Amino acid sequence: MVSFNVEKVLLFLPELLSALPTTLFIMLMTSVFGSLLGGLLTWAQLAGGQTARNVAKFYIFVLRCTPPIVLLFMVFYGLPVFLEWWLGLDINAWSRAIFVLISLILLFGAMLAEVFKSAFLALPIGQLEAGLSIGLTPVQTVWRILLPQAFRIALPNMTTALLNVMKDAALAYTIGLVDVMGAANLIIGRNTGNYSLETYTAVALIYWGIALVISFGSQRLESMLSKGS
Repeated sequence: MVSFNVEKVLLFLPELLSALPTTLFIMLMTSVFGSLLGGLLTWAQLAGGQTARNVAKFYIFVLRCTPPIVLLFMVFYGLPVFLEWWLGLDINAWSRAIFVLISLILLFGAMLAEVFKSAFLALPIGQLEAGLSIGLTPVQTVWRILLPQAFRIALPNMTTALLNVMKDAALAYTIGLVDVMGAANLIIGRNTGNYSLETYTAVALIYWGIALVISFGSQRLESMLSKGS
């Protein structure tokens, strides 16, 4: 019969929470730089030349079809070899967090590119023409008129993508990064495999908490944007 000790869950939580800043840092940096990459890929698909569109579409297809753990291993094991061969640069001493960030930014950018693209295509083309007709430049029209509306349309899917990043970031322990999952594996190892269920329950509580904060924040922001429209 499997035993479950609730007290162990509460005992492990503080140690796991001490690793939470690493997880949150990974998510924040991925969100910022992945959004920039996604915006660039969206621009390439909607406003770039034929070559830019083809490159962006190929990149998005490849990244979306690559399992996160495979991408993480390719970056962690392959990037140092490639850079040493190409530039003679040794990056083996880099922090594991950098390799995790590179992997997740590449993946998150590809996901957001499709989200942004769909949001912009959902806007009536007449709004762009109306902005230009009143003397706004194309950049001003996009920034002042189209972008706020596209952001509101894209927000639910952006939230889903961010939640996916949270789950994908949990794979960082596989290359030795001590985030929440990494700390959990250290606890299990220290207890020689005992209290695994209690440890992973504590991990789940932390991730559920993060997901609730993200979802609630997204709903509040969507409500504020709807009132302002």
